[in-house]
Amino acid sequence: MRRAIRRAAGAAVLGLVMLAGCSTGAANTDGSAAGGDVGMSLLTFETPNLTAAYWDDAIARTNAKVPGVKIEKLVAPSAEQRNEYARQLDSTGSLPDIMVAVDPAGMAQVGKLAEFSKGELPEWTDPTANSFNGKIYQLPTNAQTWQVYYQKAAFAEAGITSTPATWDELQVAVGKLKAAGTTPFVIGGGAPDGLGPRWTFSQLVATEVYAKDPQWLGKLVAGKTDFSDPLFVSAASRMKELAGKENVDHLSATYAEAQSDFLAGKGAMYPMGSWFSTAPDDTLQDQIGIFTMPTKDGSLVMPAYTGGGLSVSAKADDVAKAKRWAIEFSKLNADGGARYDGLFVALKDYKPPTDLPPLYSVGLDLYEKGRSSGKVTPNFGNEGGIPALPSGFMAQVDAGLIDLLNGRSDVPEFVDTLNAAFKELSG
Repeated sequence: MRRAIRRAAGAAVLGLVMLAGCSTGAANTDGSAAGGDVGMSLLTFETPNLTAAYWDDAIARTNAKVPGVKIEKLVAPSAEQRNEYARQLDSTGSLPDIMVAVDPAGMAQVGKLAEFSKGELPEWTDPTANSFNGKIYQLPTNAQTWQVYYQKAAFAEAGITSTPATWDELQVAVGKLKAAGTTPFVIGGGAPDGLGPRWTFSQLVATEVYAKDPQWLGKLVAGKTDFSDPLFVSAASRMKELAGKENVDHLSATYAEAQSDFLAGKGAMYPMGSWFSTAPDDTLQDQIGIFTMPTKDGSLVMPAYTGGGLSVSAKADDVAKAKRWAIEFSKLNADGGARYDGLFVALKDYKPPTDLPPLYSVGLDLYEKGRSSGKVTPNFGNEGGIPALPSGFMAQVDAGLIDLLNGRSDVPEFVDTLNAAFKELSG
């Protein structure tokens, strides 16, 4: 999938290799710098919410807390490609010293990442979340959830008086929206960062697979099931149904374009992650609502992921300082993560700023309701820790979902494609 993008990313890697993994100080026998500023590379990514200015400010504040560090900022070609990009850099021997939200699977097990101890993380609510047999290779600083955002005015104009809780109610709502001349869903799948289909499908895997069999991924990795499992087929069938004729628009749009289209009212529903809560401006915050992906029986199921923080290369010239920098960055940037990325901060006694967007509070309340009276499941493609899907597999899922939504494949072909890709990448 997206071979041209991969070639471009590869070229970008060659252009940045000399920046990655640099250090200006000699190393002592314990891995700490002998003197002078320590040069460290930091791999980030940019989105409409997480701009270059956002990262520069966070870096500057952390440098003030951890003196003697000189950060060389690397930016992945897109948010979607940050995992692939980190591994391309690693293939050249230039794994960045510190990485933001890069999946540690694969690299952690072979000793490429530094391990954090629980004793280093007394302020974390769940330090072993997203761990590998209890070993911590990525700071589990934040939780994110996936749900459906909707335009309240579009629902009212279509005569929809309450948000759908069951799948049948969702189909009725879709019919009413189409009758009113409104496109039901905005789901952007265009390169280089169109993850809308994945973020929609992950919610259906949550309701149809993980909520019904919490051990499903372990069975898949162990070879005890595959994607022809009736539970997974049900999720794929619902995805095909959801994207039925005239249900979805903007499929060729990038992430930024799809977000802009939804905010402009060009579609009624937008399946997306909790970070979207920061995107609408003050005039739009109260015009948008949230509901979880409907289930057959109306029960509340919410996919979530706790992790996604910073990782440190085991070969950083000053591992101890790199880890300290990553820890301080996480604490100092907690408010920024909540404000600009809609993150639910997983630090003890953390209280979000009182002036966060209303949608942030609504989403957080929905997450807490899921934890107390519903089911919180892993998010497909962001399960974290082990067992885990093989590296590169979700790119195959993305390509398969586009074909499924465009009508170029049906559910059996989608399942066969995933089974073949899983077998190849797991070998």
